[in-house]
Amino acid sequence: MATKPTASFFNALIQTHHITSRKKVARLRTAADHHARYVVIRYGGSPGLMYVEGDEEGVTAWVGAVKRLRYKDFQLLRKVGRVEGEVKGDVELRAKGFVEVESVQEFAGRMEGLGVLRWWRRAMGFESD
Repeated sequence: MATKPTASFFNALIQTHHITSRKKVARLRTAADHHARYVVIRYGGSPGLMYVEGDEEGVTAWVGAVKRLRYKDFQLLRKVGRVEGEVKGDVELRAKGFVEVESVQEFAGRMEGLGVLRWWRRAMGFESD
């Protein structure tokens, strides 16, 4: 069952050249524990992808933490904003967590499960607005 997002439901999408440093991933996880409700990263090869959601202040703080890590080719593909459209109410997917995936296909699957696949595809340039 889908529910409308609340006023405090925000997300952001970041792309980097790659995410391979386990030390940086540990820092991302710590920042997620403090600021975000849910984070998905694509670990390994190029491109590095990061999706974050939570309240506006937390998402903004998490994006700031990522910027401070100085990833190569850091791009904020979708700045902090309210989640677009309807959001799936899957409690398991929405649980506070930090998820690492190894492929863009797996990342897309997570985006689909969260109900933000179209938003993600537009941000990545796979679909036009």
